[in-house]
Amino acid sequence: CYMYNNFIRKSFGRSRLLEVKKSDVRRFYNYLVDEKIMSVSTMDTVHNLLHQVFNLAVDDEYIRVNPTDRLLKELKQTHNFQQERRKALTVKEQKLFLDFLKNSPIYNHWYPVFSIMLGTGMRVGELTGLRWCDIDLDEGLINVNHTLVYYNKGGSKHCHFAVNTPKTAAGTRTIPMMDFVRDAFLQEKQYQEDAEIRCVVIVDGYTDFIFINRYGKTQHQGTLNKAIRRIVRDCNNEILDNAPDDAEFPLLLPLFSCHSLRHTFATRLCEQGINIKVMQDVLGHKDITTTMDIYVDVTQELKQKEFEGLDSCFGQ
Repeated sequence: CYMYNNFIRKSFGRSRLLEVKKSDVRRFYNYLVDEKIMSVSTMDTVHNLLHQVFNLAVDDEYIRVNPTDRLLKELKQTHNFQQERRKALTVKEQKLFLDFLKNSPIYNHWYPVFSIMLGTGMRVGELTGLRWCDIDLDEGLINVNHTLVYYNKGGSKHCHFAVNTPKTAAGTRTIPMMDFVRDAFLQEKQYQEDAEIRCVVIVDGYTDFIFINRYGKTQHQGTLNKAIRRIVRDCNNEILDNAPDDAEFPLLLPLFSCHSLRHTFATRLCEQGINIKVMQDVLGHKDITTTMDIYVDVTQELKQKEFEGLDSCFGQ
């Protein structure tokens, strides 16, 4: 809602949906970059928002094609944007994050959602849209077949939830559960039973969502990212408060977002040498080049680490 109200509503947002052409979107994007000096990361957010809106219009058969398709990639190429690299958590940072959640009486209830995100690589909307009927705890399988989106509807000042089918066939997939992921689902189930929390919302006919707040309503990306910021802040404060006076550089959590957990999952798969086609399938990438970009980044770092200290092996 903030992004829409501040960057879209008073300008491009006044356009009539049925009359918007690809050239109109291109002109708007160029205006934001050239006149408003908008960063590539903010442009990513604006594009994702508009892309979802037009996708809904395509699904509802108001328009035949999405005029924003491929325009962000084109914009980055024409403006020679350098791709901002999403930073994955290191193994030590990942362990610090999960251990803090496990042991914190304040944040322990956040452990299931973030550990499952970290252990499955699911997109935020895929995870928040999960229902209990979408998982098989006996077989250890997660069925991803829809996405929960949060968007501004019909010029309203408030945002609303909707359920979308995956953008591509690759988005519909089955993800195996690791043991700690299965345990996290069970922990969430037990927590809700103890707290007497029940899902009270129905979104486009979907209900019984797994990840709900204390009022029984669905979670969304903004809420989860705010929780991460609070967790990082309090975790680091605790480390600094308990660090010995002579400790120079204690391990602290970096600032990160929900998407960083997906990138961290992909990084761990690369580090373990998981087959790249398996990675593509589990992550739900339509284009294998997306998976390859992550793979190349990670293996390049691994190659440098493997070569460290090789001088001694060659007698140098």
